[in-house]
Amino acid sequence: MKTTLIKLTLCLFITTVLISCSKDDVEIYEESFIETKVSYSPIENEILNIINEFRRTNGIKTLEKLNIISSVAETHSSYMVKVGEANHDNFPERHEKLVHNANAKTVGENVAYGFNSAESVVNAWLNSEHHKKIIVNPDYTHFGISTKTDNEGRNYFTHIYIKQ
Repeated sequence: MKTTLIKLTLCLFITTVLISCSKDDVEIYEESFIETKVSYSPIENEILNIINEFRRTNGIKTLEKLNIISSVAETHSSYMVKVGEANHDNFPERHEKLVHNANAKTVGENVAYGFNSAESVVNAWLNSEHHKKIIVNPDYTHFGISTKTDNEGRNYFTHIYIKQ
């Protein structure tokens, strides 16, 4: 009787775990983030350089690149490729990851898709009042970026800023 009860309990537990761990779009944000070595593509480095040059030219302190931010940005760029659109879905989860893993006090985010050059995506952000407000915010201290390309060659960008 005890053996049957133990087997039944074990079976119920395994079934519950398998059902509760089904895949969906949010699972990408449930990963644990550890600052890792990030390889920046030429377009990503160029975007970061253009943003810092713009800030410097306008008397705003430049930002430091922080790999943990780029790791978080990478999950969102991958998500946007998966769903096929630029968006800010699940921003609260990214914000929380950066508060806990990068000591972020505030977090800002610019996203885009379809641009083929660093200059074109930065110009689009600078020509948008909302996006520019994030770029010129003097409180931000660090930033990170991720660019992913879909099967049709479209680039998806996630550029995140934080204040530590």
